[in-house]
Amino acid sequence: MYQFCYASESTSSKADLLQDLTDILKEARDFNHPNQITGVLYFADGHFFQCLEGECLVLKALLTERLSKDPRHKNIKLFETKEIEQRTFGDWSMKYISKRSSIQQFCQEMGFEVFTPNDFNQEQVDALLFELSLIENEEQKSASMLTSSKSPT
Repeated sequence: MYQFCYASESTSSKADLLQDLTDILKEARDFNHPNQITGVLYFADGHFFQCLEGECLVLKALLTERLSKDPRHKNIKLFETKEIEQRTFGDWSMKYISKRSSIQQFCQEMGFEVFTPNDFNQEQVDALLFELSLIENEEQKSASMLTSSKSPT
């Protein structure tokens, strides 16, 4: 099992951005689920950050055959590919996390005024992954509490 992350810049106009994000997520989920890929996509300030987890050959094919050819982004920066024992984002074929104040604060603490993951080093990427996993865990706890607090009528 492997994990790799990349950052890129959106090429979408403001008018097309919402539709492009919707399309990207649908395409990712349609491809990822049958190929046993999980991950997270974060978008803010015109930049994408994505972490993908799965089998090495499948991830390489995804990168070379789909991601690198997608016209909705440019200036792709790949970060370290890591062998992992378990998935960080295992419950999601593609989890989308929209712009959040906690990530903005995280970026400011690292010295970035806006979200520019292309400028991150590997240590900053690892810290961002931790922050994104905390958001996912918080959402799962909230959903679980909502489900358990509903009483049958």
